[in-house]
Amino acid sequence: MRLKLHQTTYLSRRITRDLITCDFIEARRDRASIEEQVERILDEDILKEQALDDKVEEILDSQIEEIEYLNADRRQLFWMTKKRLANDFGVILNNEDRFSDIAHKILDYLWEEDYIHFTCSDNQIKNVIFGSLDDFIKGFERADGEVLAKLKNYKRKLIPGTEDYDLVYHRLYEEELIKRGLI
Repeated sequence: MRLKLHQTTYLSRRITRDLITCDFIEARRDRASIEEQVERILDEDILKEQALDDKVEEILDSQIEEIEYLNADRRQLFWMTKKRLANDFGVILNNEDRFSDIAHKILDYLWEEDYIHFTCSDNQIKNVIFGSLDDFIKGFERADGEVLAKLKNYKRKLIPGTEDYDLVYHRLYEEELIKRGLI
């Protein structure tokens, strides 16, 4: 599953919580500043992928007549083009490899900038971060489904994309994540 920008706040809280509660990690800065840096790293990764998607869309749009003439599947062309350009944009498409890379970036930054100190191997810390990412994504899918079901049965009919819908969605989503122990 692909990470989205609105998830990074929740995910950064989860990663920070998991790091701070480890016995072998000493936080040298306050929780909020660690969350901020983790969120920044996550946002940068997502924005790189969005830039790649935009470039792929631009390429496909420039070839729209040929795509229609050949009756080609646009989704398949999108994916093939994205795979070809991914290295140029520094985007890792395999989720497991991507989460591992993000975990390394977070660990390296927090260590080098003296946000945390630890007395174990780097790999143990990376595994804590990777586990947080993996658990969050699995929990997100279930929480998102639950929130969407609640919104369908909501007393007041909300229109997706409106400000009211977004406010209610995020409130219910956060409640669901808290209930599941994800944040």
